[in-house]
Amino acid sequence: MKRLFALVIAATIALTAALPAFASIDVYDFKNAEQEKQFQELTATLRCPKCQNNNIADSNATLAQDMRQKTFELLKEGKTSQQIIDYMIARYGNFVTYNPPMTASTAILWVGPILFIVIGFTVLVYRTRKNGKKVEQAQLDEEEAKRLKALLAEMEQQDAESVDTQSKVNK
Repeated sequence: MKRLFALVIAATIALTAALPAFASIDVYDFKNAEQEKQFQELTATLRCPKCQNNNIADSNATLAQDMRQKTFELLKEGKTSQQIIDYMIARYGNFVTYNPPMTASTAILWVGPILFIVIGFTVLVYRTRKNGKKVEQAQLDEEEAKRLKALLAEMEQQDAESVDTQSKVNK
C-alpha cells in the first residue's frame, strides 16, 4: 500500500514538473530588427477572430498562434504589411482589422448613429416649434361676458355664505 501511494506521489510530481514544457513560446528568427518591428506592428494591428477584443499578439488562442505563424511566413517571403493585411482580410474577413473599411455592408454601422442623431434632433425641433406656438385668445361677445359676470358673482356669493357658515360653526 505504501508502494502504491509513493508511486502515485512520484507520478504526480513528475507530471506537475513536466507541465511547463507543454507551454509553448513562439520564437521567430528575423533577418533584421526592421522585420521584427514590422511583425510586432502587424500582430498588434490584427484582431483575433476568436477573441472578441484581443489582437493576435496578446491572444493565446490556437487560431491566433496560426495567424502569427502565417504572418511570420509571409514576412519571410518578403510580403509588405498591406499585402499581409489583405491576405488576412481575404482569409478571415474584415473582422480581423480594428478599423474595417467603408463598404455597403458596413455603411449602416458608420452612418446609423449619425442618422439617429439627425432624426432625433429634427423631431425635437419640430415638437418644440409645434408646442411653442401661441394660442390666440378668444374674444367674448357681450352675451358671454354678462353670463361670465353673473357666474362669478354667484360663486363669490356662495364663497361668502360658506365663510359665514364656517365662522358660526367655529364659535
